[in-house]
Amino acid sequence: MTAMQWFYSFLKKYRNRIIIGLVVATITCTLAIVNPYIAGIIVDDVIRGGNREILPKLVVIMLVATLIRTVARYWFTISFEKVSQGVLFSMRDYVYRKFLGQDFSFYNKNRTGDLMSRQTGDMEAIRHFVAWVIYNVYESALLFSIALTMIFVADFRLALGMVVILPITAWVTMKQLKSVKPAFHNIRQHFSSLNTLVQENVSGNRVVKAFAKEDYEIEKFDVENDGYRQAELDAAKIWRKYVPIFEFLSNVLTVVLYLVGGFMVINNHMSMGKLVTVSGYLWMLNNPLRMAGWLANDYQRFVTSVEKIYSTINIEPSIKDPDNAIAKKRFNGDIVFSHVSYRVEEEEILKDINFHVKPGQTVGIIGATGSGKSTLMNLLCRFYDVTEGEIKVDGVNVKKLDLFSLRDNIGMAMQDVFLFSDTIEGNIAYGRPDCSFEQVMEAAKVANAHDFILQMPDGYDTIIGERGVGLSGGQKQRISLARALLKNPSIIILDDTTSAVDMETETLIQNELNSINANHTVFIIAHRISSIKEADQILVVDEGRIVESGNHEELLAKKGYYHTVFHHQYGDFDQIKTGLKEFNYIRNSKTEETSYSGGHTSIRDWGNEIG
Repeated sequence: MTAMQWFYSFLKKYRNRIIIGLVVATITCTLAIVNPYIAGIIVDDVIRGGNREILPKLVVIMLVATLIRTVARYWFTISFEKVSQGVLFSMRDYVYRKFLGQDFSFYNKNRTGDLMSRQTGDMEAIRHFVAWVIYNVYESALLFSIALTMIFVADFRLALGMVVILPITAWVTMKQLKSVKPAFHNIRQHFSSLNTLVQENVSGNRVVKAFAKEDYEIEKFDVENDGYRQAELDAAKIWRKYVPIFEFLSNVLTVVLYLVGGFMVINNHMSMGKLVTVSGYLWMLNNPLRMAGWLANDYQRFVTSVEKIYSTINIEPSIKDPDNAIAKKRFNGDIVFSHVSYRVEEEEILKDINFHVKPGQTVGIIGATGSGKSTLMNLLCRFYDVTEGEIKVDGVNVKKLDLFSLRDNIGMAMQDVFLFSDTIEGNIAYGRPDCSFEQVMEAAKVANAHDFILQMPDGYDTIIGERGVGLSGGQKQRISLARALLKNPSIIILDDTTSAVDMETETLIQNELNSINANHTVFIIAHRISSIKEADQILVVDEGRIVESGNHEELLAKKGYYHTVFHHQYGDFDQIKTGLKEFNYIRNSKTEETSYSGGHTSIRDWGNEIG
């Protein structure tokens, strides 16, 4: 399917309405000949012939024709506008659904500003084409044809003089279409870049201000803005080159008419009335010629926009529902990674990953930044597909599972917390919008978010800014955790979810999670051992491999990577024992803020970490 065929698939739904509109446009064009024709009769028969009795009848005919033409034109103009809005609604909905159906790799390769421009500027160019260009092209061609026919009827010699202009007009129009196409491609490219820059700076305005980079960003904006302006000016140069030619050709018609026509009247080869009639048809020739350049520009802008949109949405996602996909309402949570490897182009991210998680177990995943921890969970959710091996959930390969069924059974609190511009309640209930307020509140309590929510101006009805602006990192993480828990999924993934909360809050959250874990398989990705030390099994990931696995005690006994990280975070065992005794003594003395040398802010925090 070509880009134009894709566009016509939306337009054909309104085919009948368009045909009726063009039929009405034909009527208005046909009625346009009435007034010039009657004007000629008035000159020959009334003014020069003295037959004044027919004048009232002729005036009534002119008024009725004008009224019908005005009403009909208004009707089909509104009709085309409604068609354009219908096409735009269907197309925008289709494109949006395609965007939502794309996988992560699509968004990794496409900038947000580019995608936004497809839904805004490009869509508007299509709407303008349907609402205005279609009937104007048809009307201009029809008016020109009717006028030329009527001039032939009046006097073929005069008509032949005007026909000479047609091949020149057609040649200039084709030249303009060919020249302006790359110019419009350039405009759309610069518009997308400008849109992307503005979107990034609006979203990242806090970073800009934090680094005092306003002047730097203004310079970048000026560069993009200047590029967009220059692209528009380059296109305008093409218009300036061709539009005056059309104006000249339209004026040549006037010269031909009055020069040749006047000579014929003087020599009695044509009556004055016929010259007036032909003069009345002149606007029907001039106007299409003047419009040709602008209509060519609008058409090419439309074609460019359709091609841009189609090239964006014509990318098939690599992650799709399989044929005869298996759907289950709820999974047990039995998960197996069998010889799983994942690579992107030439870079190997994960290598021969093997582990088995039983239903209800909690799995801790720890490792250095970039070791592949989050990628493991992305593969489980099938945001990406494994390169080698397989992942099974309840004994079924995830590639055979219905995508909605799989992801609906997974509650994920992501590393990069995204909150919508909505109420706190709306954000927590995002995964289950039909849940009760009590259920929202219970999820918030488990995530230790209930207390700080109640302290906000409107409690759960407080509107939070885009991406959670106005909330601290820890508050956003707890709302994200509550959102994941409210789904009551069979599999819960917590990707560094408590990294921005204090140790005391983390302990409270862990205690709440331990009380509900029996019905869920839980994955906890963390850098702090305190977040995962109670897990049934712990996976240590390093450079895309699982280098160690076991529970907390088993991994300490191996004296490997985990043992080293533990000592970096907690210090020597003897120091820990001494610290515990000191902590108990200080707690009894109600003095909890004494600092300690183990890398923590207080004995209380250290005591919480080591349990």
